[in-house]
Amino acid sequence: MVSGAFVVRAPRVALPDGERPAAVHVEDGVITAVTGFDDAGDRPLTLADDEVLLPGLVDSHVHVNEPGRTEWEGFASATRAAAAGGITTIVDMPLNSIPPTVSVEALHVKRAVAAGQVSVDVAFWGGAVPGNADQLPPLLAAGAVGVKCFLLDSGVPEFPPLDDAGLRAALTALADVDGLLIAHCEDGGVITAAPKPGGPSYAAFLASRPGVAEETAIGRLIAAARETGARVHVVHLADADALPMLRAARAEGVRITVETCPHYLTFSAEEVPDGATSFKCCPPIREASHREALWAALADGDIDLVVSDHSPCTPELKRLDVGDFALAWGGIAGLQVTLPVVWTGARARGLSLADVVRWMSAAPAQLTGLTGKGAIAVGKDADLAVFAPDEQWSVADLHHRNPVTPYAGRELTGVVRRTWLRGQALEDGDAPLGRLISRGGG
Repeated sequence: MVSGAFVVRAPRVALPDGERPAAVHVEDGVITAVTGFDDAGDRPLTLADDEVLLPGLVDSHVHVNEPGRTEWEGFASATRAAAAGGITTIVDMPLNSIPPTVSVEALHVKRAVAAGQVSVDVAFWGGAVPGNADQLPPLLAAGAVGVKCFLLDSGVPEFPPLDDAGLRAALTALADVDGLLIAHCEDGGVITAAPKPGGPSYAAFLASRPGVAEETAIGRLIAAARETGARVHVVHLADADALPMLRAARAEGVRITVETCPHYLTFSAEEVPDGATSFKCCPPIREASHREALWAALADGDIDLVVSDHSPCTPELKRLDVGDFALAWGGIAGLQVTLPVVWTGARARGLSLADVVRWMSAAPAQLTGLTGKGAIAVGKDADLAVFAPDEQWSVADLHHRNPVTPYAGRELTGVVRRTWLRGQALEDGDAPLGRLISRGGG
């Protein structure tokens, strides 16, 4: 299904070369021209003075969990939440669903389940686990944008971690086809030697997953990437002390990129109440000094992108009844609010909407090879979001399947008022309009 022709114009449009007044011309779901504000034809849709036209966001780190754990989240609820938040493309993680996406057959299962129920476009990561290195090139050929691995226990038995030999085997297979491996970088040995968490103390939980666990695992990933020449990416960086080694690796030519997440940019360990297990994630939210260093690294270009790492579960698994961080599932639910959360923090630090668009649309599209996404430009999909950057609101009802989130009640600045996917308005109650897409955007 495709849309007809229309023009939307605004006094502020976020374009690849900067923000300015412009008119965006759309035909059959694709941007056909970007002209001056006054070159919009006879009957353009004109945005209000307090609105900015953004490219639809691309969230390359979403745990949908369907099939197998659909009670945690599902394609219908996750993609409705994405659309409400101005996110027009998500990339689904290969674990927490059953089966995990570690073979072409499992990818077919995931796509069959998602078909017909997605409100935004959806792409898929494959998974690298012990013994499946020969499956990785076929996964990419079947449409996966890359593969994900863990360097310690993932928390679910069907997605075991890679040791150093397994990591090198996976990277060797991927290097032959210039495939991308993304890695959860915490070191199991370091965590085994750390104090054990227990009870409601957030300080005790933080001590159980120290920053050196991230640094050690990132060092292992850098060494393997240097040896094999493969492309690698560090997911959800929380420990700012790892930044010097990442800078050094890039300087010597290692092909490594890195992301962080809204919760690491928003919260700090000092403010997490004891027993507040909605804040539990792995790696953990660290001290305010790390938060501010992550913001500085984004501003300097040392961190490439910001993604949600939306990883919800049922309220029961969060163990809010006892507030025990050792027992609670680790994961933050926040897909729908990522744009206003990041914008609220960015504007407080003097950063611009152009920065946010780069981190949350252009860079994830580039990472995943989704060439039709990530910018308001001729030839791109007409994925657009109308954003009111000065409007204030408080987080309440969300489209996520389960309501537990540390953002509940938080005051934010910036509201998504309207979203288009390939030129089609996404409205509550409409039939799902999303497509299942592959690397390259098809």
